[in-house]
Amino acid sequence: MNYSVDANGYYGEFGGAFIPEMMVPNIEDLRENYLKILEDPEFKSEFNTLLKDYVGRPSPLYYAKRLSAYHRTEVYLKREDLNHTGAHKINNTVGQILIARRLGKTRIIAETGAGQHGVAAATVCALMGLQCVVYMGKLDVERQEPNVLRMKMLGAQVVPVLSGNMTLKDATNEAIRDWINNPVDTHYIIGSVVGPHPYPDLVTRLQSVISEELQWQLQEKTGSPDPDYIIACVGGGSNAAGAFYHYLDNDSVKLVAVEASGKGIDSGESAATMVLGRTGIIHGSRTMLMQDDDGQILEPYSVSAGLDYPGIGPMHSHLYKVRRVIFEHATDDEALEAAFRLTRLEGIVPALESAHALAVLKKRKFGEKEVVVVNLSGRGDKDMAAYMNYMNDHQLF
Repeated sequence: MNYSVDANGYYGEFGGAFIPEMMVPNIEDLRENYLKILEDPEFKSEFNTLLKDYVGRPSPLYYAKRLSAYHRTEVYLKREDLNHTGAHKINNTVGQILIARRLGKTRIIAETGAGQHGVAAATVCALMGLQCVVYMGKLDVERQEPNVLRMKMLGAQVVPVLSGNMTLKDATNEAIRDWINNPVDTHYIIGSVVGPHPYPDLVTRLQSVISEELQWQLQEKTGSPDPDYIIACVGGGSNAAGAFYHYLDNDSVKLVAVEASGKGIDSGESAATMVLGRTGIIHGSRTMLMQDDDGQILEPYSVSAGLDYPGIGPMHSHLYKVRRVIFEHATDDEALEAAFRLTRLEGIVPALESAHALAVLKKRKFGEKEVVVVNLSGRGDKDMAAYMNYMNDHQLF
């Protein structure tokens, strides 16, 4: 089975580049150059140096002893939350800012939901001295205020988006409109494995450092590079793509992607694309998409801003269809419960996104000796308002 993108930008039937004519020059410029740049020795050297000295990689692989005892299995956490800026997003933005510079771009735009990608984009723009504009839905601006303040402190212009349900989908729409209107000097740093080709493949390759590290870290800690399971949350799917990448051809490793089911699959307030969606086109690629009978996009919902997206990356749609990846989902309450469990057992406050992956530890049955890696994609500083509400509701003070 081939899990890689083909020459036309497809993973099986999913992918492609369904874009307006005004976007074609920028997309073609990127498509023609991204692989050459990624393989250039000077790029590799600069990228790897920044990952080590600026981002703080490799991120640790931590054996969660008390969490393991609770779930009666061997739980390891890939600590992407310890990266500079607090999430896996910085891996991608470091790589893309270096590509943008090589393409002669002087202005960066980005979209963000939970704000972690926006912070990561603003961070690398400050590092490289480039202008940065971040589009963020008005609802997300309100519920992710700490990250909004960080972006502004870093010098980025944060543009609240008022269309749609004012979350990630709508922020992406506005970023694409900006790029169409500013095709010469601007590079769009997409934050996930979504969008037109080559973005899903580009972002996956930049995030694959996660699974590359996992192989030698697991060898050191367990005597084998292969775990029994790797679990990661999925909105667009970049942290999952990075955690799965080097294991896709290894059928002995079970890969589990966890979507946000919000207030429940049947509640009308969910973001579980694989359960509720069907094939459609969103933001330039053909993929699984939540839509009504007329093809209109359904508004997603999750307590987690980073998972509040009606589609998913085309690679994940392909992996779902060929049954290489097991798809699970977790509700708001299940994710919040899992977040507090990790906090109280291990002293680690996870991002709400990552908490959805942690919830699967209770939803699935694992063997006592099985090695289960959870990709802890981000830390929970940005989600303290939601956590405080949960504490008040459950009288946890």
